[in-house]
Amino acid sequence: MVSGKGEGARGSDTRRAEDLRKRARRIAEALRKLYPSAGLELEFENPFQLLVKAILAAQESDRKVNEVGRDFFRKYAKPEDIVKVPLEELERDLSSINFYRRKAKLLKKCCEVLVREFGGEVPRSVEEMVRLPGVGRKTANMVLGGAFGLPAVIVDRHVLRVSRRIGLTLSEDPDQVEMELRELIPRSEWTEFSFLLLNHGKRVCLARRPLCERCPICDLCDSCGVKL
Repeated sequence: MVSGKGEGARGSDTRRAEDLRKRARRIAEALRKLYPSAGLELEFENPFQLLVKAILAAQESDRKVNEVGRDFFRKYAKPEDIVKVPLEELERDLSSINFYRRKAKLLKKCCEVLVREFGGEVPRSVEEMVRLPGVGRKTANMVLGGAFGLPAVIVDRHVLRVSRRIGLTLSEDPDQVEMELRELIPRSEWTEFSFLLLNHGKRVCLARRPLCERCPICDLCDSCGVKL
């Protein structure tokens, strides 16, 4: 009897997982029509620039980070430039960014490790990248998917919010959500799906007042029309 119950539970879990995969596929199809060029709003020319901007973008708008980056990368073209400059000067160059002192220290430490352990080259794996100070899985996946074009599930605050609202996950832990989304989407579509959810979270599924009346996936969403 115990064995039978276990098999029934596993069967139920399998059916739920398949239902979620089907829902994820339908969501991707609908959002591709809405965001045919979905991608990051951070502007970058190489992996190093995206890594730096991803660190600076914490609790700051992408628009502001892009604005600061235009002058910043003329002076700091490579990690060695950040390593060599005095911290006080780096802080001045970032002073218009929220929490610029903390971010300047993180960038210094990050670039020191980048130069010392990776020869100044941004590594191409999450496991190596999270060894850099100030870099977690979200930032690492953002660089892997955005700059290197490698399969990556990027769980920022927008992807986390949208994933939970539409019912693809119940977790509030970004790392757990990353692992769950990996199981729902083909590996070749990880990065694209992340960009689709990210764009939707910024433009329609807003944090304070989601625009459900404009949402093309309302019929696939557990929270559509619910007062949040």
